[in-house]
Amino acid sequence: MPKAKRKDQTSSTVLTDKELRTLDAHWRAANYLAVGQIYLLANPLLTEPLRPEHVKPRLLGHWGTSPGLNLVHTHLNRVIKARGQDALCVWGPGHGGPAVLANAWLEGSYSQTYPDVSRDAAGMGRLFRQFSFPGGVPSHVAPETPGSIHEGGELGYALSHAYGAALDNPDLLVACVIGDGEAETGPLAASWHSNKFLDPVHDGAVLPILHLNGYKIANPTVLSRIPESELDALLRGYGHTPIHVTGDDPDQVHRDMAAAMDDALDRIARIQHTAREDGVAERPHWPVIVLRTPKGWTGPAEVDGVPVEGTWRAHQVPLSAVRDNPEHLRQLEAWLRSYKPQELFDEDGRPREQVLACVPEGARRLGATPHANGGLLLRELPVPPLERYAVAVDKPGATLHEPTRVLGDLLESVMRATGERRDFRLVGPDETASNRLQAVFDASGKAWQAQTLPVDEHLDRHGRVMEILSEHTCQGWLEGYLLTGRHGLFSCYEAFVHIVDSMVNQHIKWLRVTRRLPWRAPIASLNYLLTSHVWRQDHNGFSHQDPGFVDHVLNKSPEVVRVYLPPDA
Repeated sequence: MPKAKRKDQTSSTVLTDKELRTLDAHWRAANYLAVGQIYLLANPLLTEPLRPEHVKPRLLGHWGTSPGLNLVHTHLNRVIKARGQDALCVWGPGHGGPAVLANAWLEGSYSQTYPDVSRDAAGMGRLFRQFSFPGGVPSHVAPETPGSIHEGGELGYALSHAYGAALDNPDLLVACVIGDGEAETGPLAASWHSNKFLDPVHDGAVLPILHLNGYKIANPTVLSRIPESELDALLRGYGHTPIHVTGDDPDQVHRDMAAAMDDALDRIARIQHTAREDGVAERPHWPVIVLRTPKGWTGPAEVDGVPVEGTWRAHQVPLSAVRDNPEHLRQLEAWLRSYKPQELFDEDGRPREQVLACVPEGARRLGATPHANGGLLLRELPVPPLERYAVAVDKPGATLHEPTRVLGDLLESVMRATGERRDFRLVGPDETASNRLQAVFDASGKAWQAQTLPVDEHLDRHGRVMEILSEHTCQGWLEGYLLTGRHGLFSCYEAFVHIVDSMVNQHIKWLRVTRRLPWRAPIASLNYLLTSHVWRQDHNGFSHQDPGFVDHVLNKSPEVVRVYLPPDA
């Protein structure tokens, strides 16, 4: 791994030696806690020599991504605290649970949510035992994780969730960590275009952090192996200004990451100021941080004679036979002690003052932000009386009506009533007018920040109707919007809503789990309008005939699903 370097940075951030020590202490503490969750059943503070019975009988978890996520969390803490910034982070890497749980425990939000996992030695022991353990918590960032709105299991949706969270949240910074494995998925590739819909006046900012550690489970990743100049050109083509941080020397990476974060936030502040105060209407080029650090950074460099750190072998459990292999046990203890836990935690297991120096307070902690528990912010949607939109029927079969055109009138009323508070959005893949909902354009145009031509209709830099020909992106936007406490509707042709089948599964799972978490406040429903039904597709043919989405949803629990058909009216 080459020495750390930075490009395209205008910030002159220079960390003092004290600031560097506090950031590194926090990062080391988070790394220690991440390793402990994967391995330890007892002896959390290593107050005695490590023995086989201190180690879990079955080792589950993912170390490879954890040190990079811990670095990002540490540096987000710094800028949030220094700037008084409201922030949310979407953690995209699939099994980054050890890192996010470690940081929530360090900042205290985990213990506030789960008092039995206290911020001391006993609580640390529980934190370790429960991870990927029967009756415990998942290995990925899940609904049970404070501060999360994104399930870290199925990949591809982190960035669209982040943009959905930022919409109509003008004071919110949404950081989004994108792993280089997830960056290979189709939904993620399309969601880079979300910046063409982000309004710098009424929306918050999204800061993508593309974390390239080089490998997936067993293969190199595409974006880590193309030349940096090619990756840079790709991101600029997507409409971003890349800021590169590369290295494996912790001190230098800390210095460069601090400068990169300050540079990115300074650029965001300038973009928002010129749009909000100066009225500049040009589409901005938002910053993106490209972070290259080794997979499994600070872990075992070599195990059983083969390289591990910086390779695909660091993806999950670098030392797999700790209970049976004395050399593995020795390496694990040396690895844990390399973080110098006695410097990080006091005799009672509480984080020392130096470790917590960069941590924000109260609701600005990433694990405590109300934006990640959107039901706390939810307001009732001002839906007009439905009787006002009743269709007069003098006698059956005598007149023709278009139900969706009537619905368009109702949605226009809702859009107008939420004009000031801006907490309702209509999304769809280029079908609003085709679905006869065009009355809504009398209250709001279509969000659009790119070039406009005289022939265009209803495009609006501040619009709240969102159309992109990517069902995945529509679904991701709306999920992020709802999970942060707002309302919306997704209209789509019935045959093509199938594209989001798997995303719907994941959202339903999220809802089902959150209903069993007393600290999670209920969010608004994700509403679908399915149009262009199977029996109206003789003109389009077989490709447009598929009523199976209703079947797909009906086999889910009625606890979280409702289906309404025309007779229900």
